[in-house]
Amino acid sequence: MTRTYGAQSMTARLRRVLMRRPDAAFGAADPQRWHYTSQPDLARAHEEHDALVALLRGAGVEVLLHDAALPDHADAIFVFDPALVTAAGAVILRMGKPLRRGEEAAMAQQLAALGIPLLARLDGDALAEGGDLLWVDDHTLAAGLGFRTNHAGITQLQAALAPQGVTVVPVELPYFTGPAACLHLLSLISIVDERVAVVYPPLMSVPFWNLLVARGFTLIDVPEREFHTMGTNVLAIEPGHCLMLEGNPETQRRLQAAGCEVLTYRGEEISFKAEGGPTCLTRPLWRD
Repeated sequence: MTRTYGAQSMTARLRRVLMRRPDAAFGAADPQRWHYTSQPDLARAHEEHDALVALLRGAGVEVLLHDAALPDHADAIFVFDPALVTAAGAVILRMGKPLRRGEEAAMAQQLAALGIPLLARLDGDALAEGGDLLWVDDHTLAAGLGFRTNHAGITQLQAALAPQGVTVVPVELPYFTGPAACLHLLSLISIVDERVAVVYPPLMSVPFWNLLVARGFTLIDVPEREFHTMGTNVLAIEPGHCLMLEGNPETQRRLQAAGCEVLTYRGEEISFKAEGGPTCLTRPLWRD
């Protein structure tokens, strides 16, 4: 039987993805409590999310919807964060943002229903969010060490993934605007082709920068103004074919100049207000 799960890459052909349509909790989100720029308009959020789903399906991606009840979990639309899906099964993470606790169990139930085995579950004082986890290649996982992912989380991830020959590389993250904000490792970098990434250098760790250079990566700088509009948050549908937020024209131009095909989506409600881009809104379940 052919395996239909496993996503140990940021760029291999995206076959199947999990998404979550904005619900009442998202529409009722208090901006100060959830660290949103303003309260989302739920009707418009539905329109944007439906259009994004249609765009991905039009690109040949199978989109499945995560519809488990999660009252008072506005951030649950960002399905990238509660789990990691490997070729050996799912690792259920433990959210660093206290308001997001509970998403992990719902995600575990959803993945089990899809026939994806449980490889490991973080516990105790371990913290790790998907937004801090970047596959540099299929045997190297970079893990941002910051407010959302801690040493215990990285240690447990390494123990879970070592039998699959995966090395977890810690990458220290800066304080930036503090613990209330969300600065993930993937806030600073997206890999869009085999050895091509968009990056925001001013906040990147020097050792991590050097690692990427040593691996032969071409690094495309995102200008400061577009870092603040999530120009660094880019989802690869396949190598050199990617999806990003409207409103980042210079980053889009630089990607195209590097040979990438770029799709864009409108995300005033589901992305800009809630500070989460296309990678955050999608949990890859299967990449070739």
